[in-house]
Amino acid sequence: MMKLRYILHTILLLLFLSIAFSCTHKEESNNQKNIYDLDSIKDSGTLTVLTMYGSTSFFIYRGQEMGFQYELSEQFAKSLGLKLKVKTAKNIPDLISKLLNGEGDLIAYYIPITKEWKDSIRYCGEEVITHQVLVQRSSTSTPILRDVTELVGKDVYVKPGKYYNRLINLNSEIGGGIHIHKVTSDSITAEDLITHVAMGKIPYTIVDNDIAQLNTTYYPNLNIKLSVSFSQRASWAVRKECIQLAEAANKWHNENTTSPAYKASSKRYFEISKEITHAPILSLKEGRISHYDNLFKQYAKDINWDWRLLASLAYTESNFDTAVVSWAGARGLMQLMPRTAYAMGMPKGMEHNAEESVKAATKYIASVNKSLRMISDEKERLYFILAAYNAGLGHIYDAIALAKKYGKDNNKWYDNAEKFILLKSNEEYYTDSVCRNGYFRGIETYNFVREIMNRYDSYQKKIPQ
Repeated sequence: MMKLRYILHTILLLLFLSIAFSCTHKEESNNQKNIYDLDSIKDSGTLTVLTMYGSTSFFIYRGQEMGFQYELSEQFAKSLGLKLKVKTAKNIPDLISKLLNGEGDLIAYYIPITKEWKDSIRYCGEEVITHQVLVQRSSTSTPILRDVTELVGKDVYVKPGKYYNRLINLNSEIGGGIHIHKVTSDSITAEDLITHVAMGKIPYTIVDNDIAQLNTTYYPNLNIKLSVSFSQRASWAVRKECIQLAEAANKWHNENTTSPAYKASSKRYFEISKEITHAPILSLKEGRISHYDNLFKQYAKDINWDWRLLASLAYTESNFDTAVVSWAGARGLMQLMPRTAYAMGMPKGMEHNAEESVKAATKYIASVNKSLRMISDEKERLYFILAAYNAGLGHIYDAIALAKKYGKDNNKWYDNAEKFILLKSNEEYYTDSVCRNGYFRGIETYNFVREIMNRYDSYQKKIPQ
């Protein structure tokens, strides 16, 4: 009897172990199947990319999504036969958190390669070496600094955070003597400080090399050759278990850094000059602003504008060059983005036709005018229209909302809404709950409106109606 009981006990124990092993195996198998890797992404048809707003990563310009990281993401998604969806995060920890929570498939932003994050994410794809540089002016009167020790006795202006921290450490490394100015004003960004250097308002600042390189396309008088930090590897990233997606990103990066599309994106953001040289009046004696005055006179009537104002807009946009293509892809005399031009009825292939460009531009201005009817004063509304022509309506709506929130007159442009188009390059403001369109380099729009109106005033004085 005891023997029989022992045999039954053994059989039951083996049966239990068999069931337990089977369940464990099934659970492991199910866990493997639940990994959302490349096969699952392809089944969905969409690659969801996480990034951050910024001048070198992702932003919206004239209603179109742009940015170096955005364009590379688009190229990668296309290579996989997938549609691209972009989600933004506030900072790098937020990017990683969103990735690990499954809110995106891939981080398309340069994440520093550190031991801390290697345990939770898999680095892959686009990889760069980053470092901080000194931004200084190329000037015949002031010698270029070529060694960090030459910063002793110099005034350097930086924002709080990593740039300030690096400057404090550098000052310690060289024995002190750098005059460090921490710029705490919310209305001034790191890129604003670059502008101040270019304009001679401050002598030096420090930023990341990619941001510095982009800004040299706006300000060719800048020198950014002096490195002030150690090099840091940085890369895209996926979840640790997404081995297939990481391998695909690595393969794409290795094969496409020399491709025409990749080179074109790099050139667009880091090489092509954003400046346009100007020659404002064709013939003062004959009272002619340009070769296209008749077109301006004809189509300005459709929007109830003075033709000289339309001419001032065209001059700012293209320098009256019908063949020009901007760094962002805007084309022709009035520099409309192709998608906008086609929506206004321009036939494809006619982007560089002067009349089609002016005709489409005036239709677009009429459309923007309707969208801004909440601004009852027509003169004030004109400033908002010009700003929207440069930035796109979305960013102007954001500036209006911010002006209202912070107690300014949101129906006035100068010294009111224009202040907030400037602040949209500041994280505190472009991440505000009333903002719908994220980061924007507002200094261009701020200057755009003022330049057009100043030139229009000059045209009124010099050129007859």
